[in-house]
Amino acid sequence: MPRTRISQCSNRFEEELSRDGYRFIAGVDEVGRGALAGPVVAGAVILNPSRIPAGLDDSKKLTRRQRERLAIELEECALAIAVARIEPEQIDTLNIHQASLKAMVVAIGMLEPMPEFLLIDGFPLKSMTIPQRAVIGGDALSVSIAAASIVAKVARDRIMNDYDTQWPGYGFAQNVGYATSAHLSGLRRLGPTPIHRRSFNGVLTPVQLELPMEPEPPTGVSSKDG
Repeated sequence: MPRTRISQCSNRFEEELSRDGYRFIAGVDEVGRGALAGPVVAGAVILNPSRIPAGLDDSKKLTRRQRERLAIELEECALAIAVARIEPEQIDTLNIHQASLKAMVVAIGMLEPMPEFLLIDGFPLKSMTIPQRAVIGGDALSVSIAAASIVAKVARDRIMNDYDTQWPGYGFAQNVGYATSAHLSGLRRLGPTPIHRRSFNGVLTPVQLELPMEPEPPTGVSSKDG
Protein backbone atom coordinates (compact mmCIF):
# COMPACT_ATOMS: atom_id res chain seq x y z
CA MET A 1 0.00 0.00 0.00
CA PRO A 2 1.46 3.44 -0.92
CA ARG A 3 2.38 5.75 1.92
CA THR A 4 -0.15 8.49 2.58
CA ARG A 5 1.23 11.91 1.69
CA ILE A 6 0.97 14.64 4.32
CA SER A 7 -1.12 17.35 2.69
CA GLN A 8 -0.56 20.26 5.04
CA CYS A 9 1.81 21.75 7.58
CA SER A 10 1.39 19.91 10.88
CA ASN A 11 3.21 18.84 14.03
CA ARG A 12 3.10 15.16 13.08
CA PHE A 13 6.88 14.78 12.94
CA GLU A 14 7.31 16.63 16.22
CA GLU A 15 4.74 14.47 18.00
CA GLU A 16 6.38 11.27 16.78
CA LEU A 17 9.77 12.46 17.99
CA SER A 18 8.31 13.54 21.33
CA ARG A 19 6.91 10.04 21.84
CA ASP A 20 10.43 8.74 21.19
CA GLY A 21 11.69 10.88 24.07
CA TYR A 22 13.10 13.93 22.27
CA ARG A 23 12.38 17.25 24.00
CA PHE A 24 14.24 19.91 22.03
CA ILE A 25 13.42 19.47 18.34
CA ALA A 26 14.77 22.10 15.99
CA GLY A 27 13.35 22.95 12.60
CA VAL A 28 15.97 24.23 10.16
CA ASP A 29 15.61 25.95 6.79
CA GLU A 30 17.33 28.48 4.54
CA VAL A 31 16.16 31.23 2.19
CA GLY A 32 17.79 33.14 -0.63
CA ARG A 33 19.37 30.17 -2.36
CA GLY A 34 18.38 31.27 -5.85
CA ALA A 35 18.90 35.03 -5.52
CA LEU A 36 21.51 36.89 -7.56
CA ALA A 37 22.34 39.24 -4.68
CA GLY A 38 22.51 39.24 -0.92
CA PRO A 39 23.31 36.54 1.63
CA VAL A 40 21.81 33.12 2.03
CA VAL A 41 20.11 33.11 5.43
CA ALA A 42 19.28 30.11 7.62
CA GLY A 43 16.85 29.91 10.49
CA ALA A 44 16.68 27.36 13.30
CA VAL A 45 13.76 27.21 15.72
CA ILE A 46 12.88 25.03 18.70
CA LEU A 47 9.14 25.39 19.23
CA ASN A 48 7.40 25.22 22.58
CA PRO A 49 4.96 22.30 22.06
CA SER A 50 2.38 23.99 24.28
CA ARG A 51 2.59 27.35 22.46
CA ILE A 52 2.73 26.79 18.72
CA PRO A 53 1.49 29.88 16.82
CA ALA A 54 -1.52 29.31 14.59
CA GLY A 55 -0.93 29.64 10.87
CA LEU A 56 2.64 28.34 10.60
CA ASP A 57 3.32 27.34 7.01
CA ASP A 58 5.88 27.50 4.23
CA SER A 59 7.00 31.14 4.19
CA LYS A 60 6.47 31.30 0.41
CA LYS A 61 2.76 30.70 0.92
CA LEU A 62 2.37 33.60 3.35
CA THR A 63 2.11 37.33 2.76
CA ARG A 64 4.76 39.66 4.12
CA ARG A 65 2.37 40.80 6.86
CA GLN A 66 1.60 37.23 7.89
CA ARG A 67 5.28 36.34 8.05
CA GLU A 68 6.13 39.37 10.15
CA ARG A 69 3.26 38.70 12.56
CA LEU A 70 4.32 35.07 12.98
CA ALA A 71 7.96 36.06 13.45
CA ILE A 72 6.93 38.28 16.37
CA GLU A 73 4.84 35.48 17.88
CA LEU A 74 7.73 33.05 17.53
CA GLU A 75 10.07 35.47 19.31
CA GLU A 76 7.60 35.53 22.20
CA CYS A 77 6.87 31.82 22.55
CA ALA A 78 9.56 29.64 20.92
CA LEU A 79 12.09 27.96 23.19
CA ALA A 80 14.98 29.06 20.97
CA ILE A 81 15.55 30.93 17.71
CA ALA A 82 18.74 31.51 15.74
CA VAL A 83 19.49 33.12 12.38
CA ALA A 84 22.77 32.87 10.46
CA ARG A 85 23.90 34.36 7.15
CA ILE A 86 26.58 33.52 4.62
CA GLU A 87 27.71 36.47 2.51
CA PRO A 88 28.00 36.58 -1.31
CA GLU A 89 31.81 36.37 -1.26
CA GLN A 90 31.63 33.08 0.64
CA ILE A 91 28.85 31.84 -1.63
CA ASP A 92 31.09 32.47 -4.64
CA THR A 93 33.93 30.60 -2.95
CA LEU A 94 32.00 27.63 -1.56
CA ASN A 95 29.12 27.35 -4.10
CA ILE A 96 25.52 27.99 -3.10
CA HIS A 97 24.78 24.45 -1.94
CA GLN A 98 27.69 24.32 0.50
CA ALA A 99 27.02 27.89 1.63
CA SER A 100 23.40 26.98 2.41
CA LEU A 101 24.47 23.96 4.44
CA LYS A 102 27.05 26.07 6.30
CA ALA A 103 24.43 28.69 7.16
CA MET A 104 22.20 26.01 8.67
CA VAL A 105 25.05 24.49 10.68
CA VAL A 106 25.97 27.92 12.06
CA ALA A 107 22.34 28.66 12.99
CA ILE A 108 22.00 25.34 14.80
CA GLY A 109 25.18 26.04 16.77
CA MET A 110 23.68 29.31 18.00
CA LEU A 111 20.64 27.66 19.59
CA GLU A 112 20.32 27.56 23.38
CA PRO A 113 19.35 24.97 24.50
CA MET A 114 21.06 22.81 21.92
CA PRO A 115 18.61 20.65 20.00
CA GLU A 116 18.34 16.92 20.55
CA PHE A 117 16.92 16.28 17.08
CA LEU A 118 16.92 18.20 13.80
CA LEU A 119 14.15 18.45 11.22
CA ILE A 120 15.81 19.88 8.13
CA ASP A 121 14.25 21.12 4.92
CA GLY A 122 15.77 19.35 1.95
CA PHE A 123 19.26 17.98 2.53
CA PRO A 124 20.82 16.24 5.56
CA LEU A 125 23.63 17.95 7.41
CA LYS A 126 26.32 15.27 7.30
CA SER A 127 28.73 17.34 9.39
CA MET A 128 26.33 17.34 12.35
CA THR A 129 26.29 14.49 14.87
CA ILE A 130 22.86 15.44 16.22
CA PRO A 131 20.16 12.93 15.17
CA GLN A 132 18.27 14.35 12.22
CA ARG A 133 15.74 13.87 9.47
CA ALA A 134 15.82 15.66 6.13
CA VAL A 135 12.33 16.30 4.78
CA ILE A 136 11.84 17.23 1.13
CA GLY A 137 9.41 20.16 1.06
CA GLY A 138 9.59 20.20 4.84
CA ASP A 139 8.67 23.87 5.16
CA ALA A 140 5.15 22.92 4.02
CA LEU A 141 4.95 19.74 6.13
CA SER A 142 6.52 20.43 9.54
CA VAL A 143 5.59 23.34 11.81
CA SER A 144 9.17 23.49 13.12
CA ILE A 145 10.67 23.77 9.64
CA ALA A 146 7.95 26.25 8.65
CA ALA A 147 8.87 28.38 11.68
CA ALA A 148 12.52 28.31 10.63
CA SER A 149 11.61 29.33 7.08
CA ILE A 150 9.57 32.27 8.40
CA VAL A 151 12.24 33.70 10.71
CA ALA A 152 14.88 33.28 7.99
CA LYS A 153 12.69 34.92 5.36
CA VAL A 154 11.77 37.88 7.58
CA ALA A 155 15.42 38.40 8.54
CA ARG A 156 16.59 38.26 4.93
CA ASP A 157 13.84 40.60 3.70
CA ARG A 158 14.99 43.18 6.26
CA ILE A 159 18.59 42.81 5.10
CA MET A 160 17.60 43.33 1.47
CA ASN A 161 15.42 46.30 2.37
CA ASP A 162 18.46 47.95 3.97
CA TYR A 163 20.52 47.14 0.88
CA ASP A 164 17.90 48.85 -1.27
CA THR A 165 18.77 52.08 0.52
CA GLN A 166 22.51 51.55 0.08
CA TRP A 167 22.29 50.51 -3.56
CA PRO A 168 19.18 51.99 -5.18
CA GLY A 169 18.27 51.16 -8.74
CA TYR A 170 18.02 47.38 -8.47
CA GLY A 171 14.67 47.08 -6.67
CA PHE A 172 16.08 45.07 -3.77
CA ALA A 173 13.18 46.04 -1.48
CA GLN A 174 10.75 44.42 -3.91
CA ASN A 175 12.69 41.55 -5.48
CA VAL A 176 14.95 40.75 -2.47
CA GLY A 177 17.79 39.97 -4.85
CA TYR A 178 16.00 37.61 -7.24
CA ALA A 179 16.27 38.02 -11.00
CA THR A 180 13.22 40.13 -11.78
CA SER A 181 13.06 42.41 -14.81
CA ALA A 182 13.73 45.45 -12.62
CA HIS A 183 16.79 43.79 -11.07
CA LEU A 184 18.21 42.73 -14.42
CA SER A 185 17.58 46.21 -15.80
CA GLY A 186 19.55 47.66 -12.89
CA LEU A 187 22.42 45.28 -13.57
CA ARG A 188 22.52 46.31 -17.22
CA ARG A 189 22.54 50.00 -16.32
CA LEU A 190 24.67 50.06 -13.19
CA GLY A 191 26.65 46.83 -13.10
CA PRO A 192 27.01 44.54 -10.05
CA THR A 193 27.28 45.78 -6.47
CA PRO A 194 29.46 44.32 -3.70
CA ILE A 195 26.49 42.18 -2.59
CA HIS A 196 26.01 40.48 -5.97
CA ARG A 197 27.00 36.84 -6.37
CA ARG A 198 29.49 37.07 -9.21
CA SER A 199 29.55 33.33 -9.79
CA PHE A 200 25.84 33.34 -10.68
CA ASN A 201 24.74 33.40 -14.31
CA GLY A 202 23.27 36.79 -15.14
CA VAL A 203 25.30 38.90 -12.73
CA LEU A 204 28.32 39.70 -14.88
CA THR A 205 26.46 39.17 -18.18
CA PRO A 206 22.92 40.39 -17.43
CA VAL A 207 22.24 41.31 -21.04
CA GLN A 208 21.90 37.59 -21.77
CA LEU A 209 18.87 37.32 -19.49
CA GLU A 210 15.84 39.14 -20.82
CA LEU A 211 13.13 37.51 -18.66
CA PRO A 212 12.98 37.28 -14.85
CA MET A 213 14.14 33.99 -13.38
CA GLU A 214 12.33 34.49 -10.08
CA PRO A 215 9.42 36.96 -10.42
CA GLU A 216 8.28 38.73 -7.26
CA PRO A 217 4.49 38.53 -6.81
CA PRO A 218 2.64 41.75 -5.93
CA THR A 219 2.07 40.50 -2.37
CA GLY A 220 5.80 40.59 -1.68
CA VAL A 221 6.03 36.82 -1.47
CA SER A 222 9.10 35.73 -3.43
CA SER A 223 9.82 32.18 -4.50
CA LYS A 224 12.81 30.25 -3.23
CA ASP A 225 14.40 27.24 -4.82
CA GLY A 226 15.77 24.55 -2.56
